[in-house]
Amino acid sequence: MPEGHTLHRLARLHQRRLAGSVVRVSSPQGKFAAGAARVDGQVLTKAEAWGKHLLHHYDSGLVVHVHLGLYGKFSESELPMGEPVGQVRMRMIGAPQGQPGFGTDLRGPTACEILFAPEVSALTDRLGPDPLRRGADPDRAWHRIRRSRRPIGALLMDQQVVAGVGNVYRAELLFRHRVSPHRPGTALTDGEWASMWADLGALMRVGVRVGKMVVVRPEHDHGEPSYSPDRPRTYVYRRHGAPCRLCGTPIAHQVMEARNLFWCPTCQPG
Repeated sequence: MPEGHTLHRLARLHQRRLAGSVVRVSSPQGKFAAGAARVDGQVLTKAEAWGKHLLHHYDSGLVVHVHLGLYGKFSESELPMGEPVGQVRMRMIGAPQGQPGFGTDLRGPTACEILFAPEVSALTDRLGPDPLRRGADPDRAWHRIRRSRRPIGALLMDQQVVAGVGNVYRAELLFRHRVSPHRPGTALTDGEWASMWADLGALMRVGVRVGKMVVVRPEHDHGEPSYSPDRPRTYVYRRHGAPCRLCGTPIAHQVMEARNLFWCPTCQPG
């Protein structure tokens, strides 16, 4: 599932290439036809991301909410766009003044729906702080973590605790700070959380800037094959049984709350 940096990159792209112009919205597949008709021909005023949620704000006050889920993906194209290929849930076409025309097709999302302002507020209110949003308050997450007996490996994946963190950032952040994913939230110190929050924000900002996850420090990167979009170089994520980059211990794996978990038993004891 795409993590928060991917949604923020999409929001920035759509803001730059579509915002401020009349946007033609359609649903070639038909599943979003009624919603598309409600915003078709309106001005897109803002595109933004909250965690793993993408929001398109229109001048009518209506908002298109997209959650990509496991299979959702946008594909971009200059104009003119060709005939839709595959199951295109939503097609957007715009041409801001002074810029070349731009179009994008959305396929396979978990959610693509129209929301009103109160529904948008309800959505964002139930999310934890997003490290990529200006003014995000890490104390909101810390307030929940330090009172919970759930393992920190589960808490980091809870979007009501921290918005935008997925399986890769969860595993890599815990390794980088030598924290066992099984440690209860109540056993984490405020200093550890402050350091983790700062590092998480820095890692995710790199992801937004370069379009890929960069989590391994240069001194620990031993000349492995270059990054691939399907499998970033990591310390522990998807390295079950491989030697730890730091100590050589085989990387461990288990399922925690229905998601695959990876960690080094030596570097992350407990």
